Amino acid sequence: MKKKGSLVIVESPAKAKTIQKYLGSNFLVRSCFGHVKDLPKSRMGVDVEDNFTPSYIVIPKKRKVVNALKKEIKDRQNLYLASDEDREGEAISWHLKNILGEGKNAYRVTFHEITKEAIQASFEDPHEIDLNKVNAQQARRVLDRIVGYSLSPLLWKKVGKGLSAGRVQSVALRLIVEREREVLSFIPQEYWDIEALLNKIDFEDFFKAKLISINGEKPDLKNLSLTEEAIKALENKEFFVQKVEEKEKKQNASAPFTTSTLQQESFNKLKFSAGKTMFVAQQLYEGLEVGEESPVGLITYMRTDSVKIANSALTSIREFIAEKFGAEYLPDVPNVYKKKGRSQEAHEAIRTTSIYRTPEAMQHYLNQDQFKLYELIWRRTLASQMNPAVYLSRMVNITADEFIFRATGRKMLFAGFTILISKEEEDKTLPDLTVGEKLQLKEIIPSQHFTKPSPKYNEASLVKIMEEKGIGRPSTYAPTIQTLIVRDYIYRRGGQLVPTDLGFLVIDLLIEHFPKVLDLGFTANIEEDLDKVEEGQVVWFEVVKEFYQPFLEQLENAKEKMRDVKLEAQETDQICELCGKNMLIKWGRNGRFLGCSGYPDCKNSKAITTGISCTEEGCGGELVKKKSGKGRVFYGCSNYPECRFTTSKLPE
Repeated sequence: MKKKGSLVIVESPAKAKTIQKYLGSNFLVRSCFGHVKDLPKSRMGVDVEDNFTPSYIVIPKKRKVVNALKKEIKDRQNLYLASDEDREGEAISWHLKNILGEGKNAYRVTFHEITKEAIQASFEDPHEIDLNKVNAQQARRVLDRIVGYSLSPLLWKKVGKGLSAGRVQSVALRLIVEREREVLSFIPQEYWDIEALLNKIDFEDFFKAKLISINGEKPDLKNLSLTEEAIKALENKEFFVQKVEEKEKKQNASAPFTTSTLQQESFNKLKFSAGKTMFVAQQLYEGLEVGEESPVGLITYMRTDSVKIANSALTSIREFIAEKFGAEYLPDVPNVYKKKGRSQEAHEAIRTTSIYRTPEAMQHYLNQDQFKLYELIWRRTLASQMNPAVYLSRMVNITADEFIFRATGRKMLFAGFTILISKEEEDKTLPDLTVGEKLQLKEIIPSQHFTKPSPKYNEASLVKIMEEKGIGRPSTYAPTIQTLIVRDYIYRRGGQLVPTDLGFLVIDLLIEHFPKVLDLGFTANIEEDLDKVEEGQVVWFEVVKEFYQPFLEQLENAKEKMRDVKLEAQETDQICELCGKNMLIKWGRNGRFLGCSGYPDCKNSKAITTGISCTEEGCGGELVKKKSGKGRVFYGCSNYPECRFTTSKLPE
């Protein structure tokens, strides 16, 4: 019987639909919906005695998918594995080949963008599965399984059921908790600034100059009294221009987006969470209907740490700049950006697949979120290859005897890439001044300030520090944040990530007993080792072995010596309405709660209220702190579901 064509397997149905239109009828494109094999949930599934060999099984929910793929490949000779080009994708292709590839011609194809040209080129030049990438993913999966399946049961025993700990998530939680403690312990220090409102003699326009030194020393104005002394000393002083400096300064565009910088900019500009950014980016990558075109991928692959742009794309971008903005906006040679650390330069940055698909042209075909993110990526792609903005910077030092003030101004000479910024910055100009010129004082303006702690982490700043410290990889940032929220270790408040009481407790226990696992430098070194596995420099199970023995020793010690929070229940004066015994404050998967001291005979439990009464007339309940599925904290009535009152803020 003649074999029928080829089966192509991708990860998602949307991607399958797009790719199917670029391949002929001889190809059948199907989706595997992500991983089809994984370690079993019921046990660790890692043989530590046999070089940490993992025991993979077909994921129960994917059995129907696998059976359907087996039927599709049965009468076909060629199997094309087209999962994503990262480590996860390589592992997915490896598992699929092991399940479906026997007796077939199995090929691996990868593409950084889902366009007709890229798809056809990849199928003309298929390659073997990269086992180094597979092994790097295996090492990560085994490490995470060992940590998770060792620490989580320990927390269940010592704190409460349903808790979890992970190699990357616990270090990220440590960052959030330590920053929160910095903020809570911070003592603001008072300080004052003094500005002089000045102008040229006989001119109407005034400008401000800030006091920068007294008798050659930086002003130390700690309180109002010292400030008033300085102001009094300035009485009847004459102000003269001491120095005028003018310099041309350039402001370069930022590099094209990586996963990390896209998540940061998307949070800062669009208020998208890291998870939402990746969800929308996935849609733009996998392909959308845009007019008469087939479904087409609008951006390149969105999990990358590279800032490189392909030469073919650079040519198109440079042509667009020359056509739309003029030659003065185009650099003589393409802008090249420095890679960070061990970024994978074989990949590309996140860019639009065609710079000629402008946001205005795409707006009709995209929903609101897709349009906002697409426009952000399009502008960053274009700006990265434009000339810098040029400013004339002016700095003026002004003396009043032993006092020196400084005024600064800036005037744009050439907009450069900033022409893409919709809201132009206003020039901060200063009048033409000459050395020795006398100025007229209108007013001395004191202002009180207080030092501030480092800001609490938000999703953008957490992703940034995780990248800088080498904690996790581009694909792990968003899932890590989401896991911490789901586990009730942190919550979102006004864009900030705030640890819960449970988050504080768990991180303190883990740092005390697993200092190495929770060490930022150690976690970063593991990421470097995984990169070395991908590069073929290190055997994957050696990385796991080096980690395992000291971890096992710490685990055995913690089982014996970690404080048993379950035994530390605090008695309250509240009486159980079911059995009449006292209620106790206990710990569980959602933090502290009230449970009956008569447990297990009486299993009554309830949330700890805030002590603030519900404002609904005739209710009589109290407000309880709750958390939405998206991690936002709100307050609801303790009489729910009879009373459904909720509020985002406690009443004053």
